[in-house]
Amino acid sequence: MATAAAPSLLDPATHAARWIADYRARATSGDVLGTDPDPAWSAMFEELAAVAGDDLGQARERVQRHAEDIGTGFRIIGESEERPWPLSPVPLLIEAEEWRTIEAGIVQRADLLESVIADLYGDATLVTRGLIPAALVGGSPFFLRPMAGLLPPGGHHLQFIAVDLGRGPTGEWRVLADHLRSPAGAGYALENRLAIARTLGGLQSRINVQRHAPFFAAFRDGLAAACRRVEPRIGLLTPGRYSASYAEQAHLARYLGFLLVEGADLAALEDKLYIRTIDGMKRVDALWHRIDPRLLDPLAFDSHSHIGVAGLIDAAAAGNVVIANVPGAGVLESAAFGAFLPALATRLLGADLILPNIATWWCGQDRARGEVLDDLDRMLIGPAFGVAPLGLPGGVALQGADITGAARDALLADMTRRPQDYVGQEIVRLSTMPVVTDAGLAARPFTLRVFAARGADGGWTVLPGGFARIGEHPDPRAAVMGEGSWSADVAIHGAETVAPVSLLPPADTIHVRRNPGTLPSRVADNFFWLGRYLERGEALLGIVRVMLGNSIDADAGAALSPETVGRLVGLVVGGGAAPHPATLRRADLAALARTAMEDAGWHSVRTINRLARGIGQGSRDRLAADVVRLLDAPYPAKGGMLDRAGSLQRRYAALSGLSAEHMGRTAAWRFHDLGRRLERALSVTRAVRAFGMAQASLDDLSTLLDLADSQISYRQRYLTGIARVPVVDLVALDPGNPRSLAFQICRICEHLAALPVLEDDGMEEPQQIQGAVLTAIVSTATAAALDADLLGDVERRLFQLSEAIARRYFLQGAEPLRAAGMTLA
Repeated sequence: MATAAAPSLLDPATHAARWIADYRARATSGDVLGTDPDPAWSAMFEELAAVAGDDLGQARERVQRHAEDIGTGFRIIGESEERPWPLSPVPLLIEAEEWRTIEAGIVQRADLLESVIADLYGDATLVTRGLIPAALVGGSPFFLRPMAGLLPPGGHHLQFIAVDLGRGPTGEWRVLADHLRSPAGAGYALENRLAIARTLGGLQSRINVQRHAPFFAAFRDGLAAACRRVEPRIGLLTPGRYSASYAEQAHLARYLGFLLVEGADLAALEDKLYIRTIDGMKRVDALWHRIDPRLLDPLAFDSHSHIGVAGLIDAAAAGNVVIANVPGAGVLESAAFGAFLPALATRLLGADLILPNIATWWCGQDRARGEVLDDLDRMLIGPAFGVAPLGLPGGVALQGADITGAARDALLADMTRRPQDYVGQEIVRLSTMPVVTDAGLAARPFTLRVFAARGADGGWTVLPGGFARIGEHPDPRAAVMGEGSWSADVAIHGAETVAPVSLLPPADTIHVRRNPGTLPSRVADNFFWLGRYLERGEALLGIVRVMLGNSIDADAGAALSPETVGRLVGLVVGGGAAPHPATLRRADLAALARTAMEDAGWHSVRTINRLARGIGQGSRDRLAADVVRLLDAPYPAKGGMLDRAGSLQRRYAALSGLSAEHMGRTAAWRFHDLGRRLERALSVTRAVRAFGMAQASLDDLSTLLDLADSQISYRQRYLTGIARVPVVDLVALDPGNPRSLAFQICRICEHLAALPVLEDDGMEEPQQIQGAVLTAIVSTATAAALDADLLGDVERRLFQLSEAIARRYFLQGAEPLRAAGMTLA
């Protein structure tokens, strides 16, 4: 009798069937797979098996690696380092018919929220008629009185919203929360889809997954349609790289073609908004902001804000800038509004909510407060306005039964004093979905964040999917799940074939351009200093490696003379990388090298790396992923100092190669290369002054060639040995040597000539004049006559040139507003 064959590692259908059977045996009722799984789930697991064999852990690692390659990350508030975005390889699958109900409910809710906000900041009839208690509006810290009576450009207060949904054990969907101030997560939904598509490449066509691109195109067109100008300039306003979701914001800005801007980049002038660029002031027509609306304008709201734009609200009131969403929309985020939205839907829309709220009681009303107190143990008690009241010092909603002892007494006392600060809500139980754990597939509760954007016609478009947040523990209560520990792509699938859609327009409809567009002054500043830091780190490593290889390492052969070693030490100390050692003995030099390499308290290689890394993290929208990864790479921890120095120098060389061969020759690249050239010119000048003067020894001259990476060039050119004049000429004055001072100054002047000027009178600007003076000094110098005074003058002028570049192109307080010749286009 034939025996059954063992399951093959190459049979995805067998693995999928076994995974589903094992999972269903352990899953509880209310799981999305159900008792009769949709064929789409089988197709999804077959795709997983095709890439991971029988090892689901491998699938998790693979999708995580794709997410990291895309650059997905997030930051916990209070932490300085980004964390990798936690993405599950198992997407949440929702059938198109079920999704249509969700979509209709989101559109209905968006219309309701728009109507309520328009009324609250308009005639306030809902308050005067008693449909909304006045205390519910006036008591909210997110009701911004300066916005009362302001009609937004385009006529809409909301352009983009997010709604958190929970699926109950019987399959019904309910609204858990609304996000209107600065809704986050759409970029993560996009990045999740990209990572899953790279992992499960065949899933799209097998189950007809609906695409994200039409949604983002509709949002972009909707913002543009609300602007007054035909070809508007749109910015995504970010708090900066320390924002929890900065990586997501950078990805969205790049994907949508928006300028990623910070408050310091912008200025309001004569009721119009401008961005400060290297070309002058440029009009900005719309801002999609991701900062607390109360910090948007220190003149209108919080006067202590340092990340907003003074005068922004005046520009919006004049109709010259669209703000998405309009400040003040967050008043409806308050949990207390959930108690009134069902009745408001009936009054304003003439229909019940398609997606009902979780049941909510606002304690600011006597009857509702009585119900909450009577049923306290079976309710969730939370802050009414999102701000921690005295009875809930953590500001987090808690189950009443879990609040005991002194904490319960404090809660009840404060609910008596200020009942309006509290709400009671039903405890929601959530459906579960599969997630990969160390033990295999496990059922975990999830919530779904859905996004809606206003299109060019003023109507709402809903992103088909969103992203799911998955709880860490099996407990299905929404309050226990919190923010979740994993995310998942959400795939809307159906029988109808989905046409391939891209956010990019057809190739024959786009106007060809070779101008990369607006370069903000802050970005130019960052690229300039990224170049300087990378070159500075490479130069310091070069000094340390010469010192390690020729004066400390016992296997390196003859040691350098004490005088030469002293000059190397002087370069390290003069650069602020380490304190001066007590002696030049081997132990003291080793300690000096270690400090210059690793001590974060000095301007060491580690410190320089950290500064460069910070700039890289703040320039994600303009740097290639490979550059960001190299900048983010950890400091080498293995091997001796010489090995670590070599590893770092190879990393610097890779970064130099990427910038030379992969960066487009844009203004951003020019500033990056300008910083490199200026820093290298300073390093060469100091090295020549230290090792190339009239009394230089052979050790000095050999060291100079090492520091200038010109040993091979010299030996190919001169066969008779090392002499001072030809060494100095090669390192300082030869314009054909890419490591020479003359070469750096030549490249600097080329960049300055190519960068924009403010005047059209044909006269050179100060930075160009400084470059011309340096060119004249170096081109007329001779190696035999080159002395310390002349080199000192060159170094001083290089610093003056750096200051002139910064004064002309970078942010200098309010100076760019007053500069002559600024174009206000």
